[in-house]
Amino acid sequence: MGLCSRMSVNERVIVRFAGPEDLEWCVVEDSHVTELVIRNKIVNDEIVIAELDGQPIGYLRLEYLWSNIPYIGVIFIIELYRNDGIGRKILSFLEEFLRSRGHDQLFSSSQANEPEPQAWHRSVEFVECGIISGLNEGGIGEIFFRKPL
Repeated sequence: MGLCSRMSVNERVIVRFAGPEDLEWCVVEDSHVTELVIRNKIVNDEIVIAELDGQPIGYLRLEYLWSNIPYIGVIFIIELYRNDGIGRKILSFLEEFLRSRGHDQLFSSSQANEPEPQAWHRSVEFVECGIISGLNEGGIGEIFFRKPL
């Protein structure tokens, strides 16, 4: 009898830009921005979706500082699928896209009181490059990261 090999969750995940069919899911999952903002970002290829078996399980919203410096506004994976390499897969997709557009660096950030997101950034080769104190609710600072592409 032969051995059956199962594809890992990561191998089954498809990463792509969001389309109009993803709007409702994006609006529910990203409560930090309005539906209009999400609509515009979908049109401009600024939302990346990771899907498993046709269902979204991860999300990245791309911003541009000063209209030309790429910045990850939000990245998240549904809790059930965290630590399966999905975030890295989304990031890799984004990096390839940005390099093809001539960008040579990517920025991101996390709150100063969030050690897990900070550890993730470092694990995917982001380097801390600054902090804005008191930026968030409760006076919590925001740590910024930069990654060469």
